[in-house]
Amino acid sequence: MKKKLIIIYAFLFGIVFACNDDTLEKTNPNGVTVEGYYKNGAELNSGVTSVYSMLKSNNLVAREWFFLHDLRSDDVAAGGGQLETPRNQLLLGTHDAVNSVLGTVWLAYYRMIHRANAVMDNSEKVTDLADADKKRLLGEARFLRAYAYYELVSLWGDVPLYKNYVLTVDGSLPRSPAEEVYAFVISELQAIQADLPLTYDAGNQGRVTKGAAQMLLARTHMQKGDYANAKIELLKVYSSGVYALVDNYNDNFLEETEFNKESIFEVNFFPSGGVYNWDGDGNGATAGTETVRTQEYSAIGWRNVIPSNSLLSEFEKTQKGDAKTDPRYDDSFYFTGEKYNKGANTLTDGQQNGNASVVDGVTQKVSWQKYSLMYKMNESFLTGAINQRIMRFAETILSLAEVENELGNTAEAVKYLNMIRARKSVSMPAYPTSRFPVSNKDQVFAAIVHEKRVEQSGEQIRNRDIVRWRKNKKLKSEPLTYFQANKHELLPIPQQEVDNNAKIEPGDQNPGY
Repeated sequence: MKKKLIIIYAFLFGIVFACNDDTLEKTNPNGVTVEGYYKNGAELNSGVTSVYSMLKSNNLVAREWFFLHDLRSDDVAAGGGQLETPRNQLLLGTHDAVNSVLGTVWLAYYRMIHRANAVMDNSEKVTDLADADKKRLLGEARFLRAYAYYELVSLWGDVPLYKNYVLTVDGSLPRSPAEEVYAFVISELQAIQADLPLTYDAGNQGRVTKGAAQMLLARTHMQKGDYANAKIELLKVYSSGVYALVDNYNDNFLEETEFNKESIFEVNFFPSGGVYNWDGDGNGATAGTETVRTQEYSAIGWRNVIPSNSLLSEFEKTQKGDAKTDPRYDDSFYFTGEKYNKGANTLTDGQQNGNASVVDGVTQKVSWQKYSLMYKMNESFLTGAINQRIMRFAETILSLAEVENELGNTAEAVKYLNMIRARKSVSMPAYPTSRFPVSNKDQVFAAIVHEKRVEQSGEQIRNRDIVRWRKNKKLKSEPLTYFQANKHELLPIPQQEVDNNAKIEPGDQNPGY
């Protein structure tokens, strides 16, 4: 799909407004309407592609999505004054209902849902596809819709649940209870597994697989605290024979090693000579399909966010009495004096815009290395085409450790944790260690929290973990210094939604906002 889906078909899934027939021509003779589309399999495939294009757009994975997740975690700190105000508000917990980042992500997910609903509601008109191919395409659309709802419900709680394409301005819906939204996501992900393949050929990489549906279903069960059902789905992924840990940890974040055996689902980006598509919906047949992640986080880019001091201190290091420094420490971050650009350049303090960090009492400049193009070029403010890995097999193993521990199987949990540490390029001492004994459930949970953080730092996972552990009453202490109970558990419903949705009143806002 890296090349096959590079041509993005732009659609106008507009709302049909009720107007006087005498004053308005309802059909644009030069335009394409939803009602006139989906006549054949090619158009159905293009419709599904438009849902993928929304996911990879500027308003989601190419930009705003990673900011929203990382800034609501304790993995990052401000790189300096260049971090824009709406983003800094999320980092400090001072955001409100008019915050532009959260409003953008909310709207983008509903546009993604709108596109997916248009595909499904019009698919019956398509008769020239084999039944299996049609079911697969609809399974992809249903997965992407379920993914959008999983993101919405876990971040905002009760949200409107649209199961069909909205045809009129009167089609707005009120907020549905979170349990109803979760139930819909679960039923969809259960239903589509039989219709999705385990793998694709090289020309279709990036499409949704059976493993992605199972992994998202496991995430959903874990978010609800249903560890028994999460285990069922995780074991399906684990025992499929499709996935394995790659020997080199860094291969999960480089352009040359995309779609490796550890990848379960990743969002495709494609080199386009530094041309970035700023269209929020990902429209445009010839628009660039790159991401701004590398310029936003890189040591010699904008460096808007840097690793937090608490994250840097989380890694095991020899000076703390551990057996060795965790190799993922050097793999995840750039330090002053380090070589980059295939060894041709040396990073200096002056090149790194903004703030320094304090690591084990030492003040120094530290920057993100994950997803940065600096490994192969003297990168500064370029956009790039490194695919964003949404789900990888390491998460499956770590999640199995968590569910086994919650189900009382501590020895199994430790076994899974040690698989992660035994990766060839990591090769960390097995648990128990001096810092992390694992003789009871609480100690194993502490090791899980540690291992997840160092393995998946800066991968938009930590925020979700904190939300889940807080919700399921697993946290011994609150990771976010600004956290206020009955407020920061959820994001505020965007003011634009309150203003424009007749079924949502100001009194329906989330607590604290």
